[in-house]
Amino acid sequence: MGSHRWPCLGVCSGYSRAFGTGAVQLSILACMIFWASSMRAQTTGAAGGNTAAEPLKSAAIPSFQSNVLQAVPNSQAPQSSLGVAGGRGSSSGVVPKLPTDAGQYWEEYDLRPYTKELTSVDRPHQAVIDWVLRETGTDAWFTDPFGFLNADRTTLRVYHNEAMHKIVRGVHERFVNGTMVPQAYGLRMLAIGNPNWRTRALSLMRSVPAQSPGVNAFLVSKENSAMLLALLRGRSDFKELSSADIVVYNGQPQVLEQVRTRNYVREFRRVESSWPPFIPTTGEIQEGYRLQISPLLDRNNKSVDLVVKCHIDQVERLVNVNVDLPLPTGQVYPGQISVPQVASWRLHERFRWPADDVLLLSCGVVAAPQSSPGGTLLGQGTSLIGLDRILPSSGGRADAILLIEYRGDASQGIASTANLVQPPSNPISRGRY
Repeated sequence: MGSHRWPCLGVCSGYSRAFGTGAVQLSILACMIFWASSMRAQTTGAAGGNTAAEPLKSAAIPSFQSNVLQAVPNSQAPQSSLGVAGGRGSSSGVVPKLPTDAGQYWEEYDLRPYTKELTSVDRPHQAVIDWVLRETGTDAWFTDPFGFLNADRTTLRVYHNEAMHKIVRGVHERFVNGTMVPQAYGLRMLAIGNPNWRTRALSLMRSVPAQSPGVNAFLVSKENSAMLLALLRGRSDFKELSSADIVVYNGQPQVLEQVRTRNYVREFRRVESSWPPFIPTTGEIQEGYRLQISPLLDRNNKSVDLVVKCHIDQVERLVNVNVDLPLPTGQVYPGQISVPQVASWRLHERFRWPADDVLLLSCGVVAAPQSSPGGTLLGQGTSLIGLDRILPSSGGRADAILLIEYRGDASQGIASTANLVQPPSNPISRGRY
């Protein structure tokens, strides 16, 4: 056996002197192959009585070839059980059986009677999902018992127990068996400097619950609403911003907004190529008003279910601050930045009232209109419901009042369908619930 190995070592030594260490590796590889062939021949001869060497097959050294001569593709590389089980979920390609432990069952609801009329509305079925979630809450679809909710323009698909299906049927009925034509709602925005207007007005309205802090809700009959407006107009601190009729399809959201950008010097950035070596960096604040309403009538148009969402962000003033900017000479360069003083107010609540009454929302003493009628927000005249006049340059305070009245089916004489506003396009909830 030694006669087979020592000549190879001599050859390796000669290769090393002639060609360097790179050739040594190849010579070692050749020696190992030759040695494996010799051992295989001896083993075969001893077992079968034949001392003749057989040709060397590639399968004789599979591990050597795999680890040295070629790289194993990732798809063929062995994976640990931790990487498979802990890093990603398993998938068998077979649809699992849905749980039925709480009496869940599958049901599809036809939405075509409602959506076929809303050809100009993008994703009208989204409003159905929104109102189902408002009735059931979102947790019911993400906790026990197992269930899911899905919809497209033609079908609402629900998998849940009987209690949830009963709620879904009630919402579905209000959409497919309710009114299909656009509806008109009157919006009137008021501002009163002192909240003591309630002293004489409480006898004309009745209070209803409101959950938002600082918000009072009242219902006023249409006859008393005229008397209430006459009473308020007699005050010196009363200001009626504007009133308008808004057209909206049943259940669909309507968004009204007007914002502007206020720029200010936020900080100074060092720039070595200029003198002084600082340039101001500006910041932006979006201030303005955003109002979203989503009304849903019952099947007989006798009651209104309304979700109202209102945001006000107002820059009351910019507080100037002097700063000392160090110079390379050891001196300081005087600069000035501004710190915004912002007043914000939020309302997001749901109300239900008889369609013959008027809903009055007193938002409390908040950032409210105090500017002159000629002062517009963007210098382009007044907006749809006077939203350009609620953000004065100085931060005023007043009791902001919103009156919402159902006016019935819309017509060209009341309001134009051009006022229809598409809902936001953010795919993740969009703050609807």
